[in-house]
Amino acid sequence: MAYEELAKDILSNVGGKENISSVTHCITRLRFKLKDENKANTDVLKNMDGIVTVMKSGGQYQVVIGNHVPDVYAQVLEEGNLGGDSSSASDEGEKGNPFDQFIDLISGIFQPVLGVLAATGMIKGFNALFVALGLLSDTSGTYQVLDATGDALFYFFPIFLGYTASKKLKLSPFIGMAIGGALVYPSITGFAGGEALYTLFQGTLLESPVALEFLGIPVMLPVAGYGTTVIPVILSVFFAAKVERFMKKTIPDVVKMFLVPFLTLLIVVPLTFIVIGPIATWAGNIIGAVTIAAYDFSPIVAGLLVGGLWQVFVIFGLHWGLVPIAINNLVVYGSDPILAMSFIASFAQTGAIIGVLLKTKEQKVKTLAIPAIISGFFGVTEPAIYGISLPLKKPFYVSLVGGALGGAALGLINARGYIVGGLGVFGYTNHLNPAESGWGNVPWIILISVLGVIFGAVATYLIGFGKVFEDDEVATAQGVETDNSAEGAVIQANGETYIEKEVLASVMEGNVVSLSEVNDEAFASGAMGKGIAIDPLDGKVVSPVTGTVSALFPTHHAIGIKSNEGVEVLIHIGMDTVQLDGKGFTAHVKVGDQIELGQLLIECDLDVIRDAGFSTITPVIVTNSDEYLDVVTTDEVAVKSADHLMTVVI
Repeated sequence: MAYEELAKDILSNVGGKENISSVTHCITRLRFKLKDENKANTDVLKNMDGIVTVMKSGGQYQVVIGNHVPDVYAQVLEEGNLGGDSSSASDEGEKGNPFDQFIDLISGIFQPVLGVLAATGMIKGFNALFVALGLLSDTSGTYQVLDATGDALFYFFPIFLGYTASKKLKLSPFIGMAIGGALVYPSITGFAGGEALYTLFQGTLLESPVALEFLGIPVMLPVAGYGTTVIPVILSVFFAAKVERFMKKTIPDVVKMFLVPFLTLLIVVPLTFIVIGPIATWAGNIIGAVTIAAYDFSPIVAGLLVGGLWQVFVIFGLHWGLVPIAINNLVVYGSDPILAMSFIASFAQTGAIIGVLLKTKEQKVKTLAIPAIISGFFGVTEPAIYGISLPLKKPFYVSLVGGALGGAALGLINARGYIVGGLGVFGYTNHLNPAESGWGNVPWIILISVLGVIFGAVATYLIGFGKVFEDDEVATAQGVETDNSAEGAVIQANGETYIEKEVLASVMEGNVVSLSEVNDEAFASGAMGKGIAIDPLDGKVVSPVTGTVSALFPTHHAIGIKSNEGVEVLIHIGMDTVQLDGKGFTAHVKVGDQIELGQLLIECDLDVIRDAGFSTITPVIVTNSDEYLDVVTTDEVAVKSADHLMTVVI
């Protein structure tokens, strides 16, 4: 679909381009940093076609779009003329509390590389899988090429983070990349892990071998070097941004172009090796030790908490606070239990949506559930959460319990991740230990994920749930009891009294089709009005009411009727049948004719329509349905001409 109008509407309702400090995106949502969130029309955005919901968290105004968010993001940048850096010229928004600032900083740094990080992790995972299956030797050229492809980003991670951190912290990006490059420079990396001149803080958590000196000052390098590290380059860029701003203010314009980066790098890079790097390394070691100690204290309790709360973290964007910890654990210990314990949450959520799909009678929910289940199996659960489980509540609670039980089970088998790779079913290879042969505990993880899906589906089905689209289905969502055969009947619903405005009879014999299943966005979305569709068995179209022919298309493929009660009905025979230019259609009435209920209006040759490659499904729409409380459609799966089709209520 085209996203121009959606992008324009989003920009307008977040307060306009001038209210945007920055905008990024993750897998399913646009993440705005607004100067004044009070200027945003949240309710309007939530009810807009193409938007799942709106969240405010972590100092960000998050517009949840779904899987096509990259296309919408690109269009928002173009329509708002925001530029490829995804930010406007200044950031005058409220800073928020320190925690919000931290989440915003971390998400802004890691989101741009998330897709490539997952992709390269998947390549590494599949490479390990091929070795485990005996399809590749770890000495073969094929393995080496795939290993380089999968390992390159993580090995040179400081360079990539130097760029994204610079964009977030408003440092010249190439300076940030140069700092990252210095951290992984081959000759420097060669000193790491080599013979030390001496060791500082020996026997403590801060033990640091000194491999070289700078102007007589000891340079402490991590044993594995700074490749794959996270904290050192981020802290260095943070400091460099302040140095650069100072230099820009003090150095004359005529020499700024080269003196600003010259002095910034000359100050920051040595300080990074002498002070910032060691402090960041110690901080990483401490963080890793604390998280691993907490995990070792009780892997089951840790799994219950992380697995059970992970989807709550995702909703509020708080999971970004755990991602750098997990990456740090991979660097320090070679494995990480944090992300591993969250692995079953997406499967439990997907299972809950399967339970909804099996039990619900709402056709709209069934339509939403299928793509949500597909996305869920690949680890993207926002469509499921915001579109179905959260509105229904009980399926969401079931998924939390399933995630908690799955996390506890993963803790019990000491599940760990060895790479940051794919999500969902692509994430199994994350748990293959490259230092060991065989499958490790991956078969157990697969079994636990299958059980997570089964638990989510069965528990949701047994516990039950309410309705999602209460406003769209008054008769069923509000417990309406009515006799559809009695025109003008009084309808009781939750203590309220409604009057049946008019009963519409079926216009054709055939099978009933939900409007949401019609392969035309204008009809399926309800933009034309509420109604139902018929997959016809014969080509005779009769009037659903007594009234007047208000419109008849020259091609005779569609007719408009206004009943004596004022209900306006559109009957559209087939999809795209206007292209037949009237072939196969015969009209028996003209505009202005008075017609009776059941009177023959049009005859069509269904074979002509089908032979031309068009669908014969015929929507019957109440085009002025917004004037009434609701349009309640039949529950029957098949109808004959003159059978009850819809009831209009006021």
